[in-house]
Amino acid sequence: METAVQVLASGLTLGAMYAVSTIGLALVYGALNMLNMAQGALLAFGGYVCFFVMATLGLPAPLAVLAAMAVGGLLGLAIYLFVARPMLASPAFETQIFIATIGIGSVLQSLVLQLFGPQPKAQPLTLPGGLSVAGVVVPLQNILILAVAAAMLAGVAWLLGRTRAGLAIRATAQNREAAQLMGIRIGRVYAQVLMLSGALAALSGIMISSLSGLLPTMGADPMLKAFVICVVAGLGNVPGAAVAALILGLLEAVIQYLFGVQYAFAILLALVIAVLIWRPYGMFGRRQVVRL
Repeated sequence: METAVQVLASGLTLGAMYAVSTIGLALVYGALNMLNMAQGALLAFGGYVCFFVMATLGLPAPLAVLAAMAVGGLLGLAIYLFVARPMLASPAFETQIFIATIGIGSVLQSLVLQLFGPQPKAQPLTLPGGLSVAGVVVPLQNILILAVAAAMLAGVAWLLGRTRAGLAIRATAQNREAAQLMGIRIGRVYAQVLMLSGALAALSGIMISSLSGLLPTMGADPMLKAFVICVVAGLGNVPGAAVAALILGLLEAVIQYLFGVQYAFAILLALVIAVLIWRPYGMFGRRQVVRL
């Protein structure tokens, strides 16, 4: 029983962190058909901004989190205004933006390296102590991550389902030409989506670094897993991405317990490949038939 609680707590924590970063990727792909390869760098940048605000400026944790999310959102807006928007009319937009965001990610990672150095740093945003559940002490930090992730996911669900901006995002993702005919300002939607994605990446970076510490390259592994989750869920499927993130987080925790950390990602990828052979359009994606 104790082992089951430990694995469950670890899996839910992993899934919550993955869900926050994956939803941003799914939103961007759904609205723009754009794979944002700078997502991992945005994640790391958000973690370092939180560190700087708390450790250097001495400001409280809530302000540090808000500052990091604001910086992430502004970076997302800058990616749209100065990189994505000039390329939108190009027939090769998806390829061009893929390459461009790889470059942006490299620049951001180099900037973090120059500003903070290559040495690992501890994220000051931590919550000591634990809560006893079925005889197992679950760290309060894990519980905090779960609570913040749940609140953020609920907020995104409310935004997409109950607000005009969210309805515009959903309409654009379903059919951008029809959305334009209905008077929706597509450019504004694209900007909002990339800002939201950047803010979520920053929040995810804070969560991950609060457990594993800060490194300039810390975004690479979460970004890879976020892409895997997006593919498993069905590219652009936001609710599916959240569910798939929780499922894969739990699976990863179980595999780590049974086979060890070194085999977890390889076995997880094998399971993902099996799922995609079974459902090439993703667990929650829809089959599309193209007649030639």
